[in-house]
Amino acid sequence: MKNSSGFLPLNRAEMEARGWDRPDFVYVSGDAYVDHPSFGVSIISRVLEDAGYRVAILAQPDYKSCDAFREFGKPRLGFLVTAGNIDSMVAHYTVAKKKRNFDYYTPGGAIGKRPDRALIVYCNRIREAYGDIPIITGGLEASLRRFAHYDYWDNKVRRSILVDSRADLLTYGMGEKILVRIADLLDKGVPVKKIRDVRGTVYLAKPEDKIFFPVAATFDYDILKTDKAAYAEAFGIQYRNQDAIYGKAICEKYDNKLLVQNPPMPPLEREELDKVYALPYERNYHPSYEKAGGVPGIAEVKFSITHNRGCFGSCNFCALAFHQGRTVRSRSIKSVVEEAKKIALLPDFKGYIHDVGGPTANFRAPACKKQLTDGVCAGRKCLSPKPCPNLVADHSEYMELLREVESVPGIKKVFIRSGIRFDYLLADPDDSFFRKLVKDHVSGQLKVAPEHCSDAVLTCMGKPSFDVYERFRKRYFELTKEVGKEQYLVPYLMSSHPGSTLKDAVELALYLKKNNYAPEQVQDFYPTPGTASTVMYYTGINPLTGKSVYVATDYHEKQLQRALLQYSVPRNAPLVREALKKAGREDLIGFGKDCLVRPDSGKSVPTNTRQTQKSKPSKKPQNKRPAPHKKQKKR
Repeated sequence: MKNSSGFLPLNRAEMEARGWDRPDFVYVSGDAYVDHPSFGVSIISRVLEDAGYRVAILAQPDYKSCDAFREFGKPRLGFLVTAGNIDSMVAHYTVAKKKRNFDYYTPGGAIGKRPDRALIVYCNRIREAYGDIPIITGGLEASLRRFAHYDYWDNKVRRSILVDSRADLLTYGMGEKILVRIADLLDKGVPVKKIRDVRGTVYLAKPEDKIFFPVAATFDYDILKTDKAAYAEAFGIQYRNQDAIYGKAICEKYDNKLLVQNPPMPPLEREELDKVYALPYERNYHPSYEKAGGVPGIAEVKFSITHNRGCFGSCNFCALAFHQGRTVRSRSIKSVVEEAKKIALLPDFKGYIHDVGGPTANFRAPACKKQLTDGVCAGRKCLSPKPCPNLVADHSEYMELLREVESVPGIKKVFIRSGIRFDYLLADPDDSFFRKLVKDHVSGQLKVAPEHCSDAVLTCMGKPSFDVYERFRKRYFELTKEVGKEQYLVPYLMSSHPGSTLKDAVELALYLKKNNYAPEQVQDFYPTPGTASTVMYYTGINPLTGKSVYVATDYHEKQLQRALLQYSVPRNAPLVREALKKAGREDLIGFGKDCLVRPDSGKSVPTNTRQTQKSKPSKKPQNKRPAPHKKQKKR
């Protein structure tokens, strides 16, 4: 393994200081440069460096002309391009399509340092600067827009981003093995347009060209962009072929071109993951950002450790199944402990590991042994509506990992802040981990995601029945009392998800009132590319079952559903009254103990005390949701 001398070059002067005349790759990113293993640019650049390639970072270039893209000169092998840790449209706009006023991945949180649809803009600027040079795209924006996809902001089905970007190759999923394979082929002199057999890639071909893998289906964009049933069917086939063991190629026709997605690249196994996380990351943002106040996104992850990848939870509103995949892999305990030792030596470390987690914190292995040989089941989920009989629910290795990290000199406390899958927790016949979680790893509040209380809505979400959460909640507070602590639950809730009617929103509001919980924040369903829920939102069809789904697409109805979940906020009272009338629940307008809102008197009404769910009354405030990059994986 080769040693690195600090940060990779961020400008020509830093490149020349290394004695390079030019880099092998210029890596263009919509984010500021943060050399930390929670950032995709950092991981891929360090993996390529370890493979012997020179990588320069072009972070948030001025996209208004092609001049900035000539910073390092013409790279020897090509450009790598990503929009950043999250989709650029999600980074810029709220679910109400209003411009955000803060960017977690820009120095000082400044807005406007990347363009809308960053991947397309960057690739076209590179074409302007250098013409026919290899361009390889990757990251979340590329991965989730690799097929024809419904775009919430344009309210239409857009073409694959590979077509609009004019890139040569698109990589999807976790890209370490994919990019090294592509780099090796380019280094051997293979023209980029001849690279057609690498798993985890998407390319454009002629209809008569050879396809190297069996094809599951071929779709026509001209049909997909107008036929909602065909679009839902296409997504279902795409979803069921995202397994490296049995997945087949998927094709789409675009006029005289054929888009081909090769099957997924197999996930990194434990030894490979250990090697990736042992690379010499600086674990901070580039020092040139210090004057602007640094990069806010580092705060959530600087003292956190990722121990796993993939998620077999398979929530329908989550993009993980289409990106990291449903197959779970994890690092060795030794690897995680070595990273903990590095964190403990950082000068600003105060003794607290903020998280030892990942997409779902308490997954360490595939859901069952069968997945290692046959892949994940294409037609069912591992945990919903009920845990599969073949599920192996075992937290013993995760507990051992946590104990080993706790024993590292300089570490005072280890918290778990990634999502805990509570149905998997309850499926474990041994409650030792549940007890340890409550006793040792909750920083006052545990964030969990029941999302709703209506089983009809939860079914559309791909979540378990609400009684599972209720069993978890009851046991959580029993254990909290046993250990003599005052601890809280912060349940994440979602309004207007496909399947949710006004009556479902009323049901959730009544549950919140009954449990004396008034959420400060509610997540409106955000239709982002690459999720089954977004397909439901656009088509009214569940692409995994073919069944029709009710969808609240009218903006005002979405406002009514959201207002019900925050019924105690005075400004929401008119909307709550309107919603209750439309739902036929005028009985909940009044002064009774079960009423959600008072009659309209023309006067303001007091706000109920804001509280989290807890074991006894308290005025402890609820935490806000974490930074966007922690949540896009889950939503």
